[in-house]
Amino acid sequence: MNEPDPTTELALIHWIRQRERSRTGPWTRQGIGDDCAILVPSPGSDLLVTTDMLMDGRHFRLEEDGPEAVGYKALGVNLSDIAAMAGVPRAAVVAVALPRLGAVRVAQGLHDGMRKLAERFGVDLAGGDTNAWDGPLVICVTVLGEATARGAVRRAGARPGDAILVTGPLGGSLFAGRHLHPEPRINEALALHQAAPLHALIDISDGLSSDLAHILAESGGLGAVLEAAAIPIHTDAREMSRRDGIPALDHALNDGEDFELCLVVADDDAARFMARPPAPALLYRVGEVTIVPGLQLRTEGGQVETISPRGFDHFRTIP
Repeated sequence: MNEPDPTTELALIHWIRQRERSRTGPWTRQGIGDDCAILVPSPGSDLLVTTDMLMDGRHFRLEEDGPEAVGYKALGVNLSDIAAMAGVPRAAVVAVALPRLGAVRVAQGLHDGMRKLAERFGVDLAGGDTNAWDGPLVICVTVLGEATARGAVRRAGARPGDAILVTGPLGGSLFAGRHLHPEPRINEALALHQAAPLHALIDISDGLSSDLAHILAESGGLGAVLEAAAIPIHTDAREMSRRDGIPALDHALNDGEDFELCLVVADDDAARFMARPPAPALLYRVGEVTIVPGLQLRTEGGQVETISPRGFDHFRTIP
């Protein structure tokens, strides 16, 4: 007999708790049901903590996309941040402000979407907070993870002469809804980190131009030259270009929400990676770090031009 849908907040929490109880791993001593979760990190490991807030009308459209896709994205973007430090995700807590109309249905859909990713990556959904109001859906996920024995990879480590690589084609993520289905490159990051020292690492959430600029700034104000011919352009970006007239390369540089990794490694390690990428990573070498500050692009015709980071910025339209 099917279990009836919950009709109160406590019943909803019980509904979620019953579904999580059977899959809680050894990292979580106490999950949903008390004032706090109790987590047991591995001895000697650095704790990684990341959080992202997603809002209806800004990061998704609930009526069009559905709650399951929203839940998947909300957890996925946080797992991508753990990947960006070559870490291992362990547990997540989730806070939601549900639209009062259909709150239970939305909450169940969010849980279904998150659980798909949580099961894949062994993440415990350990707790959170649930509210309902007359406004749109807001969801905030916090993921906790651990650094490996090699340590977390930070943005601040690029060196002049290093190679710049990315793990997949870029641009056009909004075109067919790919931004709703991020593929966290957890396994790729771990394989790369095991194979060679990664000098710097970031996930491409705001766009290659902006996220690479973060690495360069955190590494002491370095610069980079990107090779236009080498940047992998997603088919979605090419289709967007046909429709909006913006060059596909611009989409690849600036669109964001690709959630691929951008990594910086020594030149000889990059050569080894390109000859034999550590599975399951796919790699594209797109440029080189320079001592001269600023971001430059070498066109297919050989000219070198200065470009500005033009990826996503929440505050760009605010005076």
